Amino acid sequence: MKRFSMTRATMTRCFATAALAAGVSLLSVAAHAQSGALERAVGGYSFDDAAKEAPGTKDFNSKDGKLTFAIVTHTAGNGFFDPTYVGAKVAANAFGINLLMLGSEAPVDDIPREIQILNQIINDPTIDGVIMTTPQSGAYDDIVKKLMERGIPVATTNSHDPNLLNRSQISHTGQDASAAAIGGEALVKCLVDKGVKGGSIIFPSTTTLGNVEVNNRIKSAFEATVKALNAAGKLKDFKVDAGPENIGIDVDANNIVGSVVTLIESRKDVVGAFAANGFVTPALGDAISQLKLNDKVCAFGFDLGPKQQEQIRTGALTGSLGQQPFLQGFWPVAQLYLQIDRGIAAANLDTRAQLVTKETVDTVGKRFEN
Repeated sequence: MKRFSMTRATMTRCFATAALAAGVSLLSVAAHAQSGALERAVGGYSFDDAAKEAPGTKDFNSKDGKLTFAIVTHTAGNGFFDPTYVGAKVAANAFGINLLMLGSEAPVDDIPREIQILNQIINDPTIDGVIMTTPQSGAYDDIVKKLMERGIPVATTNSHDPNLLNRSQISHTGQDASAAAIGGEALVKCLVDKGVKGGSIIFPSTTTLGNVEVNNRIKSAFEATVKALNAAGKLKDFKVDAGPENIGIDVDANNIVGSVVTLIESRKDVVGAFAANGFVTPALGDAISQLKLNDKVCAFGFDLGPKQQEQIRTGALTGSLGQQPFLQGFWPVAQLYLQIDRGIAAANLDTRAQLVTKETVDTVGKRFEN
């Protein structure tokens, strides 16, 4: 029996020849293995197939070959919800959804008009999903009931009604009212940094409009202000006034700037102020400018519309809290689509609070997000 033998040089040549013959495929396999790329799920299905829209999705409810969602807000007239509509449009375009953008034309909360619009669309046979703001607790139950009877999914955004009919089945996107505490804390820090020894801190608001979300913001900011002053050992030196129920000192919605000016003048010693929405906040800034108190009053508010941003730059406002309204449009559209196409249960999104001051104001609003 012959023994087969191979020199080291011969072995090297053989390996080299084999490697050249299979080089491309070996390199390809090695690169693929090292990339961690996956093509199929553990369950055996392909990710490409799983990522496709379900065949019947476009014929959901209206059965007209397209999904149509409506988004309705309680004030489309002051610019706050503009980024919300933009976010909703971005999501609608991404998922191939026809989007109806609706809302009250008023620059201030107009809940009756919003409800009027909602009552019109709940009977529209082309509607497949509805997104709505719910600033007045208990006012939307009949609308939700009718939509759900028709099998139309609902999502709420911006303003949260904890007692809404079927609340646990409805997703909500928005900033929790407790985030206003960030404004109260910032107000006290401003006073301490300025070395202010005492005076009045006021919380103007349109309490008669009945916006529960705004009322809760005032209460959270008020409580945070009191807590921070107490922690600093300065509570006894300040008069902190958020009205008899701590939901705000009522100002006139029909003469918003003038009534805030009158409020400040009547107190004579205002050193701090906080407003809780996109209507009263610019009025607070205008009032401070009229009284030539720029950079002298620690004034904070809500929302980051163009006017608030300019007031921050001029010192009429010390800062304002953004609630990232782009997300308040984008996520509800995505959530409704996922409910229809994937059967994914309603999931809430907290958009939190973004404190913007003179130092950071030029970093926001670059792509309509605020």
